[in-house]
Amino acid sequence: MKIFALRLKPNEDLRQSLKNFAEKENIKAGFILTAIGSIKQATIRFANEDINTVLQDKFEILSLNGTIATTGVHLHIAIADKQGKTIGGHLSDGCIIYTTAEIMIGASEEFTFTRTLDTQTGYKELEIISNNAQNLS
Repeated sequence: MKIFALRLKPNEDLRQSLKNFAEKENIKAGFILTAIGSIKQATIRFANEDINTVLQDKFEILSLNGTIATTGVHLHIAIADKQGKTIGGHLSDGCIIYTTAEIMIGASEEFTFTRTLDTQTGYKELEIISNNAQNLS
């Protein structure tokens, strides 16, 4: 496993920065190990919703989980407001860094992640390909 350390700065878009980083580093099968920081705008898609919700406030990033690859990212985020109230959902473009985001990414060289349309769900879902020619999806 290869490990990447990344720090995002104010006004960067969290999701777009991770997508760009995966492309730049040619990450084929990555995953978030840990992430903390703060955002000044959260753009989240909640469970079973088709539209994003935009929240304008300062939030702490409590957790960021999911997969990252040159073929796409699928990430969920948990954030807390100034009262400590937590909210989370699907990370969308438009989560803007307030002060910083400190992110550790793990990358497996044994797999390649792709996204293909799943006719059952209607979404592009994760397809895991073993680099030893064994499909695990």
